[in-house]
Amino acid sequence: MNRRIFSQVLGACFAAGLLTAGPAVFAADEAPDVLIKRTSTEVLDTIKADKGIQSGDTRKIIALVDAKIMPHVNFTRMTAATVGRNWRQATPEQQKRLQEEFKILLVRTYSGALSQVKDETINVKPLRAAPADTEVVVRTEVIGRSEPIQLDYRMEKAAGGWKIYDLNVLGVWMVETYRTQFAQEISAKGVDGLIAALAQRNKSNAGAQKS
Repeated sequence: MNRRIFSQVLGACFAAGLLTAGPAVFAADEAPDVLIKRTSTEVLDTIKADKGIQSGDTRKIIALVDAKIMPHVNFTRMTAATVGRNWRQATPEQQKRLQEEFKILLVRTYSGALSQVKDETINVKPLRAAPADTEVVVRTEVIGRSEPIQLDYRMEKAAGGWKIYDLNVLGVWMVETYRTQFAQEISAKGVDGLIAALAQRNKSNAGAQKS
């Protein structure tokens, strides 16, 4: 498959919460690089073993997201950073809608490519962080049949363990990429306009996948 797409798929799985969570008490004690290695391997194993996910069953993917994984991702922080300064002006209901539509966008955007996962593996690079650090970058490579692909994670230490709040595919941070797109939409039509645009995009993506 296209290795860039695979990296984006795996990254989006993390970003949207597609991680097969282990016991919370265990995860809370894990170092961030150990967590990434374990969950990356579990994600790959889950995709390879699940025919529904391989076929791009979005409902199944979303159900897995909601049932097992959000504890590993600070999705509120991720969405807030993506929306930027306008997040603080948004009402609680608008913030809730933004998170919902953004998560669906990530899942639907990449679910169609999940069937392409074959024999890729993850190499986690040595962690460059002090024991007292509460924010780190875990750097990994996607290993396959051609050149390794960079896939890095920004993580924060929280009460329930380390959580992901941004990811980098081939030198491009996801939050920054979407922030530019979202800022343009908000500038033109406000926060409600962004929500409507995301909802419409998700509806279009859903229709395309059904067809």
